[in-house]
Amino acid sequence: MNLKKGIIHTKGLKGILMSAFMLFAQFVVNGTAAEGGLFGPPQPVSKEAGGLHTGIGYGYHEDHYRDDTDHTIRQNQVYSEVGYGATNWGIYGRIGGSDLKILDAFRSTQASTTTSENDLKDDWKFFGTLGGQGFYPFNRTFGIGAFLQGSYYFQDFTDDISGTQNGVRFTTELNVKNLWDVNFGIGFQATVPNDIKLYVGPYLYSSQAKISPSVNIPGLPFSAGESTIHNKTNTGGFSGIDVPLARGFHLVVEGQYSARFSVGTAVTYSY
Repeated sequence: MNLKKGIIHTKGLKGILMSAFMLFAQFVVNGTAAEGGLFGPPQPVSKEAGGLHTGIGYGYHEDHYRDDTDHTIRQNQVYSEVGYGATNWGIYGRIGGSDLKILDAFRSTQASTTTSENDLKDDWKFFGTLGGQGFYPFNRTFGIGAFLQGSYYFQDFTDDISGTQNGVRFTTELNVKNLWDVNFGIGFQATVPNDIKLYVGPYLYSSQAKISPSVNIPGLPFSAGESTIHNKTNTGGFSGIDVPLARGFHLVVEGQYSARFSVGTAVTYSY
């Protein structure tokens, strides 16, 4: 009788987790934008006996940042990863490159000031990421895990424009430096046939950067010396799938939602 109740209970948990995964995945697919940086499945991708793993990944990042006004930031990120772990724990590091676009960073709010461009755009800059995770299996199907992940950009993003202010021509440059982010989350995992892992969970998120113009131009959003911009929303949710491929390879696809949506994918190899 207890065994029967346990089976029914396990099926119920599986149904709930599957429903939550499908609901959140549908929410992500129907979104309008994306934010990048995979968290990965709660259970580390390293082999059970322990060992190294490597990988490559891509993420599209979009978020709302604010100082006195809101600004939308977009990034494309590519990276390589190396990590070490076992069944219940893992650590990893990433190195990669990212571009940056800040919408309306140069858009004038005064009729007397005009600019040649509205958006800040810069090409690839290097960033690094460190992360760690722990995992606790309830049984062979279900488990829960937690992760902590942080990134820092080693190079500044810059862009320059020209324009006129009261008929006088000007040029100015906008500099974005010390861009970083930290994420902490909890994930629930279900392992389905063919060792495919589905996962979903909430996370906390903080990001910040310093931004400053070379010349203060009245009417431009950033025209009063150096200011700090930070993410508008500090909480979010994520959902993903980890599919084993041949000979130790895994494919991970993940979506996240905070102020905006994100999507990313990675291929890893466990040694």
